[in-house]
Amino acid sequence: MVDVAREAGVALRTVSRVVNQDSTVGPELVQRVRTAIAVLGYRPDERARHLRLGVTGTLGAAVRQLSHVNPVLRAVERAARAADLMVLAASTEDDETLERHVVESMCRRRFDGIVLEPIGDDHGYLVPELEAGLSLVAVDRPVLGLDVDCVLSDNRSGIETAYRHLVRHGHDRIAYIGDDERIYTARERAMAFRECVAAHGGALGTMLHTGQVESGRIREAVRAALAGPAPATAIVTGNAQLSVEVLRQLGTDAVDVALIGFDDSELATLLRPDLTVIAQDTDAIGSTAIEMLRARIADPATEVRKVTVPVELIVRGSGEVPPAF
Repeated sequence: MVDVAREAGVALRTVSRVVNQDSTVGPELVQRVRTAIAVLGYRPDERARHLRLGVTGTLGAAVRQLSHVNPVLRAVERAARAADLMVLAASTEDDETLERHVVESMCRRRFDGIVLEPIGDDHGYLVPELEAGLSLVAVDRPVLGLDVDCVLSDNRSGIETAYRHLVRHGHDRIAYIGDDERIYTARERAMAFRECVAAHGGALGTMLHTGQVESGRIREAVRAALAGPAPATAIVTGNAQLSVEVLRQLGTDAVDVALIGFDDSELATLLRPDLTVIAQDTDAIGSTAIEMLRARIADPATEVRKVTVPVELIVRGSGEVPPAF
């Protein structure tokens, strides 16, 4: 802050007031201080501010199951607990702006390290933090444009395995219903499906549907896939949430259409037939992420690692339904 004050030509107290968003500081001084902050790459240390104010700006929420719907987070928590580490998690809700707010807040609080499930394509705001020593591991998706440790599932192999499995069971009209392709995993899985169709001499036509996970869109995707003179006899879904939505739209027709879902779920064995899935090894993802983070904290200069964790086809019945027409 002394450096910022010198660069801006203002008193140290003025810098403090600007950093703490004091509305009584004039706009000209605010601009000078913010310019100096940008030039110097200054980042406030929330820990020092909290010591001074006697508050942390952080709340604890000890609830029954925060990670129930996020198996990777559950695995990260277990691995961290085994290493005597505490994980404080926050949802980014698939929103790039919220993600940046959450991550920057964690950086200001000087967490020992951050496990990030990236949303957007632009993480340039993390460059100064990484240069300042931030320990970061990405899970499920890489941080595009930055060379950081990451743990991924073998998305392409999973889709290829599902497609080949359905072909072996007599299907040649296979549809794919996936997530929004702005998301890395959704993009990888959709691309793999396109390649599978091309490799088997097929045409996409009405067989590929990606976008937001919304009931209306899924309803239209299922309708389009099953309509026409050559409807799909099998469907592959891009994640567990999509599997639930597709099953809801299929209703009683679910027994006539083969279905394989990407991601396992506790609901998978409550169906008739039970849901065949491509399961991610979330325990391996979580333990690997924590191991990589601990290594990065211990030695910031350690070589960046990218680990791809294999997926597994779990046969339960829905993916083995023969073509009905």
